[in-house]
Amino acid sequence: MTIITVGKASVEIGNLAKVLYPATGFTKCDMIAYYHAIAPVMLPHLAQRPVMLKRFPDGVERLSFYEKRCPAKRPPWVHQAIVSSSTHGSLTYCVIDNAATLVWLANRAAIEYHTCLFRDGHEDQPTMLMFDLDPGPPAGFAECLDIAVQVRDLLRDLDLQAFAKTSGGKGLHLGVPVYGASFTQAKTFAHAVAELLAKENPQHVTTRMRKSERRGRVLIDWSQNDHGKTTACVYTLRAQERPMVSAPVTWDEIDKARRTRRSGSLQCESARVLARVAEMGDLFAPTLTLRQLLPREYATSPA
Repeated sequence: MTIITVGKASVEIGNLAKVLYPATGFTKCDMIAYYHAIAPVMLPHLAQRPVMLKRFPDGVERLSFYEKRCPAKRPPWVHQAIVSSSTHGSLTYCVIDNAATLVWLANRAAIEYHTCLFRDGHEDQPTMLMFDLDPGPPAGFAECLDIAVQVRDLLRDLDLQAFAKTSGGKGLHLGVPVYGASFTQAKTFAHAVAELLAKENPQHVTTRMRKSERRGRVLIDWSQNDHGKTTACVYTLRAQERPMVSAPVTWDEIDKARRTRRSGSLQCESARVLARVAEMGDLFAPTLTLRQLLPREYATSPA
């Protein structure tokens, strides 16, 4: 084991040469280095949010498992949040609000980080609603971009801004900062938006999970807007063949990719994400401060 200093904490790390992404030779050391480097922009999106981990002890091609419960044996600087659960009564999640915790969890082969849409202590107050666009073959990422623009335009007509990020896989996530809405209200609104677009464009859009309904269409998954669901955090690595990242992209980039038919240009591996952050900053930062009210029929005004 090696002890490194992260902030004011001493963190034990080990087995650094273990290859987690065999196709590229990306090692555990590489992953820890990525999370340490991306921490300044990733932490604000993790802070105060219960996080579910997806761990890959032997790399992305081997057995993996989700972990909700924060490990009982943990350093004192790893914080927790107790969250109500319909099946377990309550669960104690980790909360990642410092770089040392992120590095410590990465050392435990936590490749993916999935956050709740609420902050600790405010379980029925989502700060964002999420549309997960997932293509059914032969539709692909390019078709997701087309549907994303339709979602964006519909929301703009309702005076709502959406922010896009790649899923790190074949899809796209659209985050819409919200304020003053309950999960029931946010989920009802997201469902209505998805159904409207599916009705207007049934050949290319569906809201149905069944595989037979999804072939050649883009699924607009609105169901993630739920207290008990999590979504891939911006800047998390994903368990793909290569170390892909759920990376924010601009609408100008999406429009250009559609015009040039180069949708693959938006997909980012870890090194490119770090370069983009150095050049462009955190493109997802507005989601942390923007307060948007849902249309009156879907949300009550905050007190």
